[in-house]
Amino acid sequence: MKDQENTPVNYATVNGLKMYYEIHGTGNPLVLLHGGGSTLQSTYGHILPELAKYHKVIAVELQAHGHTADRGRPLSFEQDADDVAELLKQLHIEKADIMGFSNGGTTTLQIAIRHPEIVNKLILASANYKLDGMQPDFFDGFKHATLENMPKPLQDAYLDANPDPKGLQIMFDRDVERMSAFKDISDDDIKAIQAHTLIINGDAEVVRVEHALELSHTLPHAKLAIIPGGHGDYIGEICSPNIQSKIPDLVAAMIEEFLK
Repeated sequence: MKDQENTPVNYATVNGLKMYYEIHGTGNPLVLLHGGGSTLQSTYGHILPELAKYHKVIAVELQAHGHTADRGRPLSFEQDADDVAELLKQLHIEKADIMGFSNGGTTTLQIAIRHPEIVNKLILASANYKLDGMQPDFFDGFKHATLENMPKPLQDAYLDANPDPKGLQIMFDRDVERMSAFKDISDDDIKAIQAHTLIINGDAEVVRVEHALELSHTLPHAKLAIIPGGHGDYIGEICSPNIQSKIPDLVAAMIEEFLK
């Protein structure tokens, strides 16, 4: 989605990166972290208005994604976590609820591991922390991936935010590089997370239901919701096949109930 006249457009320089973020609503702070190959609108455009009714939503675009440029070095979940922590420090937000979808969920775990003092509650939506957490052969698909393999709605969403085909290719290459080098997060690190957590997963998606269940058992204070549908369908992610579905409204209400 292109910047609109009333969209609160902001940039902050964090760890040498000019990071784009938007703030919507008032209330307790809730950080939204998008998925790989995505923008804040392509991941959260459907449910963001509902979440902003009750929260001060800080929706971020991470390195090389959307409005945020690349910084000239590979992506890492750890660096993304440090960037978000620095942004919150600059915004004078001492503690926040944090929601991450897909790769954003892995970043959310790293925030809880590396910066536990800034975390209130966590929402992990289709989050992966182990190689075997994905469907078989998922990671093999990155060996010969090309931009043509990227879903067209995600390409269009990037170009809406940043009409630069070279930037789109950089984002794609960075994401492929990171996923090709994916490493497990240790169970000990997961067990050390003390934040109360809501885990949400689709029942027919790339992140295995068994992995979501394992994560819920490994985290000390976790609740698990398995929702009918594919990857991100339950929040109305831009590739969802049924844009008329009422399930995202249900999930937004569930998130609000959890955050009370």
